Amino acid sequence: MDTFKAYRIYNDNNAVAGRVVETRLDDLSPGDVVFKTSHSSVNYKDALAGTGTGGKIIRKYPLTGGIDAAGTVVSSSDVRFKPGDEVICTSYEMGVAHDGGYGQYCRVPADWVVPLPKGLTLFEAMALGTAGYTAGLAVELLELNGLSPSKGKVLVNGATGGVATLTIDMLARLGYEITAVTGKGNESGFLKDIGARDVLLRQSIDYGSKPLEKTLWAAAFDSVGGEQLGWLTRTMQTHGLIASFGNAGGIELKTTVLPFILRGVRLIGVDSGYTPMPLRRKVWDRLASDLKPRHLGAIATTIGFADLPVQFDQMLKGGARGRAVVDVWH
Repeated sequence: MDTFKAYRIYNDNNAVAGRVVETRLDDLSPGDVVFKTSHSSVNYKDALAGTGTGGKIIRKYPLTGGIDAAGTVVSSSDVRFKPGDEVICTSYEMGVAHDGGYGQYCRVPADWVVPLPKGLTLFEAMALGTAGYTAGLAVELLELNGLSPSKGKVLVNGATGGVATLTIDMLARLGYEITAVTGKGNESGFLKDIGARDVLLRQSIDYGSKPLEKTLWAAAFDSVGGEQLGWLTRTMQTHGLIASFGNAGGIELKTTVLPFILRGVRLIGVDSGYTPMPLRRKVWDRLASDLKPRHLGAIATTIGFADLPVQFDQMLKGGARGRAVVDVWH
């Protein structure tokens, strides 16, 4: 290819913004594997990076945005991959310090690349993307700590977000009884359609004031942080499990040691950026099989490069629902 389209992010006099440009392979960050991108996706980190919100997410400019990409290998200097292979690349330095998935071609280190598992299309891989991978990793980690449907109710908060909607769908498929927490009362029907048993409005929660409150949940999947995460620590059942993977409600955590030393609550951090490759591939294999969401068609919408600024804005304002998949060719 001579030139191809990419959504590149620039910092012009401290004004960060992206635009569609013609670029060349020689302009991209170095790597062992070149693939023709099929789709990318939009994550909260992409919205921060593409607008300059929240500090220095991107570490060099200009940079092709997008922390996710899936496509077909064109060339590879690494024997693990050959032309025609379908592959996924998410996280690591993608879209932050290395040119990412918002380009019609990507060049990346081979150590970042995951072969597309049987059971997933390239589109489905990006309907999942980092959000789906984070959800799957959280389920895997909590199951390794003893979680099962027989233990009791599971809470998912920030329920209309990308990670949370996919978490709900995955857990429902596995037979868990799910309570979804949201501030959007008009989304109750959608959340029940994808697997929530109950929907709890955030505005109706009584957070209490005691170090330990009534036990409610066997497990919780937290994308919010802040006050909601503090409340979760106080309302977990004995030996309850919390997966923490977001901070939409703030980075501060106000609680006491009592839930941990009197109830044995475990707070488990979920870092999807630098998972060791054996575990990464295991989770992707599960995302193509027993964790594959049943409602991706309802959760994911398709957008193009021109739609990215609006999608970023909606996401940062909390108005987005589910997943946005980027078709880089339209």
